[in-house]
Amino acid sequence: MTKFFKFLAFGIMLFSSLAATNVFGQTKNDSLLQFSGVLLTQENLEAVPFASVLIKGSNRGTMSDYFGYYSFVAERGDTIQFSYVGFKDAYFVIPDSLNSKNYSLIQMMDVDTIMLQPAVIYPWPTKEQFRQAFLDLQLPEDDKQRAERNLARADMKERMENMQADGSESYKIAMRSHANQLYYAGQLPPNNLLNPIAWAKFIKAWKNGDFKRKKKR
Repeated sequence: MTKFFKFLAFGIMLFSSLAATNVFGQTKNDSLLQFSGVLLTQENLEAVPFASVLIKGSNRGTMSDYFGYYSFVAERGDTIQFSYVGFKDAYFVIPDSLNSKNYSLIQMMDVDTIMLQPAVIYPWPTKEQFRQAFLDLQLPEDDKQRAERNLARADMKERMENMQADGSESYKIAMRSHANQLYYAGQLPPNNLLNPIAWAKFIKAWKNGDFKRKKKR
C-alpha cells in the first residue's frame, strides 16, 4: 500500500512537471514574432546596406542586405539596436501587446558627423633647422628669365629634334599611313621619279649641301 502511494505521488509530480513545461513552451512560442523592415537614411531616403541589426544584450540578430532589408525572429519587448559606420545607433522596442506574429518597421538612420582635431605638419622638427634651411634657400629665377630661356631658338630646336611622338601623334601617323594604303589599293603607288615637286626638293637639298658627309672631329 505504501509503495502504491509513493508511485501515485511520483506520477502526479511527473505530470505536473510536464504540464508546466508545456505551458512554459507555449508561452515562450507565443512571444515570438517575425521582425522585418528596411533601413533608410534620414537625409535622402537611400538604403543602408549591410547594417547590423541586433537584439540589445544578446548576440542574436541579422544584417541588412544590399537594399537595406532585414528580417529575423525576435520576441515581444525586445530592444532592437541598429548600427552602421558613419551613422548614429538607433533603438526600437518591440511592443509587448502585439497580437500578430509579424511586425514591420522602417527605421531611419541619422548621419553621425565626427569633427577631428586639426593636425599641423611641419617639414622641420625645430625652429633652428627651419631658420638654417631658410637662410640656405636659393630662390629660383623669375618667370621672365625662365620663359626667355625656354623660348631660345637653339633650345627649341633641340627639343623638337629629340621629342618623340606621343600617343595622339602616333595614332595620327598610323591612321594616315593606313589611309594612304587604302587610297592606292588595287593600283601601283605614284613614282616620285616623275614628280616635279620631288625633283625640285632634291635639287634644293643638293644645293644646300644636305647630302654632304659630315666631317668627323
